Amino acid sequence: MARIYLGPAGIPLSSRGKGSVDGVKRVAELGLNAMEVEFVQGVRMSVQSAKELGEVAKSLGVRLSVHAPYFINLCSPDREKVEASKRRILESAERAEAMGADAVAIHLAFYGDLSPEECYSKIKESMQEVVEKSLELGITYVKLGAETMAKETAFGTLDEVIRLAKEVKGVIPYIDWAHTFARQGGKIDYGAIIDRLREELGLTHINSHFESLQLRKGKYVDVHEPIDKEAPPFAPLAKEILKRDISISLVCESPKLEEDALKMKAVLESLGYKF
Repeated sequence: MARIYLGPAGIPLSSRGKGSVDGVKRVAELGLNAMEVEFVQGVRMSVQSAKELGEVAKSLGVRLSVHAPYFINLCSPDREKVEASKRRILESAERAEAMGADAVAIHLAFYGDLSPEECYSKIKESMQEVVEKSLELGITYVKLGAETMAKETAFGTLDEVIRLAKEVKGVIPYIDWAHTFARQGGKIDYGAIIDRLREELGLTHINSHFESLQLRKGKYVDVHEPIDKEAPPFAPLAKEILKRDISISLVCESPKLEEDALKMKAVLESLGYKF
C-alpha cells in the first residue's frame, strides 16, 4: 500500500500568519500532510525555532522537508563560492535535523566551463566533505537531496543524481518530476523512474517536487505553472504510485501551492487512495 505525503513548497498562500509554524497549522487544517520549508533566499531560521517548528509539525502529523538556498554552486571556479555553498548546505541540514525534516533539496551546481564529468567529480568531492562534516555536527537523520534540474546548463540529470547517491552515502536523489520531464525533452516514464530508484538505490522513501512548466518555442523551460497545464500530467504519476507499495513525498511547487496540492489530493482520492 502506498503511503503519500502531500503538501506545498512553503507556507500556504491562505495561511493567516506568515511564519512556518502558522504554515504547518494551515497545511493540517487543509487536510494535507507535508510541507517543504523554504530557505531559498538564505537560512534565516535559528536552530531553536527549527526545533519548535518540528514539534508542532510532529503533533499535527505533517512531514517536513527543506529546500536549501539557491545560491549554491559546487562547480564554481571561485573557491570561496564553493566553500560558501558547502556552508549553506550544512546550515540547511542543521535546521532540517532540528525540525525532524527528512531531506534537503539542493540545486548543486552549474557546469560552467567544466565538462559534466569534471563537474561531477567536484560535486562528489564536496558532498563527501559535507556529509563528513554533517556527521561531526550530529546530523544523522536528514538526507542531502540532489535535485533533478530542468536547465541543460545545470548539474542534475536523473542519471547524475542516481550516480551521486550511489557513490556518496547520505545523498539521495530529490526528484523534480517536471524538471526531469523537461530535461528529457518533454517525455517521462514515471513508473520506470520509481522502480529505478527503488531497485538501484533501495530507497524506502522518495522525495519529490511536482508542478507544470512553461512551453517556449517548442521547449519546456524552468518557469513553474499551475498543474492544469498538464506539462507534465499528474494523473499518470498518481496511478504509478498507487500500483506500488511505496512511500513518497509530493511537494507542490506550482504557483498555486496548496490549491494545486488539493487538486493532486483529489486525483489520488478519485483513484481510491485514503489520506
